[in-house]
Order: sequence, then structure tokens, then C-alpha cells
Amino acid sequence: MGFFDFLTEEIAIDLGTANTLIIHNDKVVVDSPSIVARDRNSGKIIAVGKEAAMMQGKTHENIKTIRPLKDGVIADFDASEKMISMFIKEIPALKKKLFTPSLRMVICIPSGITEVEMRAVKESAERVNGKEVFLIHEPMAAAIGIGVDIMQPKGNMIVDIGGGTTEIAVIALGGIVCDKSVKIAGDVFTNDIIYYMRTQHNLYVGERTAEKIKIQIGAATEDLEVPPEEMSVQGRDLLTGKPKQVQISFREIAKALDKSILRIEDAVMETLSQTPPELAADIYNTGIYLAGGGSMLRGLDKRLSQKTDLPVYIAEDPLRAVVRGTGITLKNLERYKSVINK
Repeated sequence: MGFFDFLTEEIAIDLGTANTLIIHNDKVVVDSPSIVARDRNSGKIIAVGKEAAMMQGKTHENIKTIRPLKDGVIADFDASEKMISMFIKEIPALKKKLFTPSLRMVICIPSGITEVEMRAVKESAERVNGKEVFLIHEPMAAAIGIGVDIMQPKGNMIVDIGGGTTEIAVIALGGIVCDKSVKIAGDVFTNDIIYYMRTQHNLYVGERTAEKIKIQIGAATEDLEVPPEEMSVQGRDLLTGKPKQVQISFREIAKALDKSILRIEDAVMETLSQTPPELAADIYNTGIYLAGGGSMLRGLDKRLSQKTDLPVYIAEDPLRAVVRGTGITLKNLERYKSVINK
């Protein structure tokens, strides 16, 4: 602890493909979509987060909305850096400061990330005044956020379905024993819905509408105990070019998403087949934990449970499980030093 420690602020960031969350002083202070809007003429970023998300699909040629992260990895370096820095400036406690404090950060990264991609995340963080930057793998953070004691000699299986990737990991003794990262997650579900609406209803819908359909009536299986009501969807008719509206039910969305969910099931089965027998015995007793926004898809837990013959539990507030875990790691850096990469 040096003299300048009072100038250092600690933040935990879950830099997601769909949403970015930041924890400061044990509170989630930023929870925004990972989108930026850029002016094409000047190259300036004119909006980030919720404001930019409102513009998505509604811009003219001088404004472009970008999602700087693709498949959980930084795709547009410049835009992601500006986005992180603008989100950090939005933190209420840091707004009051006269000068920008240096930051100690813990950032989440997908488990299938390469060295180069890791360096990109690190450099982005250092450029926005990150003095000490620690990285933690998403399934690890999700496990800590769910409340699993990861240091125990006991196997736990975590499936974290985010926006860009689904991370599946078996964790024991503070390490990942076997993991699989597949690029099938929330964004793919959204594209499946767009494709289904085009092919089955001749209706062209945008990303925002498809996202809304997924949240309101999205389902992983057709036999739900409490089915959601039908939904009216507006878009452009591909035959006449006129705006039109159709009614769709959750059963249609379950059909549309079936192939992608099958691939997630296969990845879970593959990870289970690579698990050492002693840990497999633990997982038989503890079951599988689901985290991330994708795990909120109706009936997904039931479907995975039928496929694996194991109990499947959804984390409470699955959207924030990862960032909660990142926040806990930040508070106990000494305890979790084996799980973070400097």
C-alpha cells in the first residue's frame, strides 16, 4: 500500500459481446449494451451504450453503429477503447474527482481466447488509465459469482451462455480442468430468428426486433409448463415491400433455435466426455450450473437436463453472475491469485 493508493480506484469489468457491466465499490454502476455509434465524416464516437443501441438499424449513411466485440473478443480496437473509456467516465464516483484516478481492474475474457486477443484486451485497458490489469476467464468468474467454492477439490460444471460465445468448463481446485468454447450464443439465436422470419413468414426484421422476440417468447423446447402468449411482429414484407405484421408463437421460435441449441448440447456432452472420472462423479452429485443471458431462454435448463440426465440449475440473476464473480475476485485478489492472469 503506497502513498498514492488513495488515487487508485478499483473496478471490475465484464466486457461482453452484448452487454458491458462494471462494478465499483461492490455496486453495478454501468450496465449497458456494447454498442457505439460513430460519425463517418469526422470519425468521432457520438454515442455509446443504450443511446447507441436506440440508433441501431435506424441510422443514415453518416452514422454507423458498431459492436466493437465479436464472439467475446475485441474486433474493433479503436471503438472498444473509446467505449470502455466512456463507460468508465460514467461511473458516478469517478465523475466527482478532479483528475482521473489510475485504475486497478479485473476484466473477464472468454476461455478460448488466444494470446494476441488477450494482449488486445490488456492494451485497451492500459490506455484508459489501467495501472494494474488482471484478466480472469469467464467460466471461472461465473462460478465465483454463482457462489461455488472453486478452491475445493471438487468438480463443478459451469455453462455460461453469453452474447458471442458459450463457455463450458469443469472447474476444480481453482483451475479449469477441461473446457470448451463455442461461438453459438445469444447473437446466433438472434440471427436464427431473423432467418426464420424471412423464410417462413417472408418478413424481414432487424436485429433489435429479433432480440425482442427472443426475450419475449424465446424458448428452447415446445413443451413449456407456462407458455408465453403469442406476439405481434412488425417488419417489411419481402414480396410486396410493404410494412406488415404477423403473429408468432413460442413454438415457432423453439423450431428456429433448435439447431443452435443442439450444438450447445453437443458441446456440453463433449466436455462431459473429457471430464476425469472422479470429477464426473462430483458433477453427478452437484449438477450443472447455467449463467449468462442465454440461460434465461425458457426451457433450456429442462432440455439440457433431459440430454445429460443431470440436474441443471440457473444462477440467480444470470446476466450479472459473471460480473459479480469478477467483483468478488477484485476484492480478494490474494485469495484468487491462482485464477487470474497478470
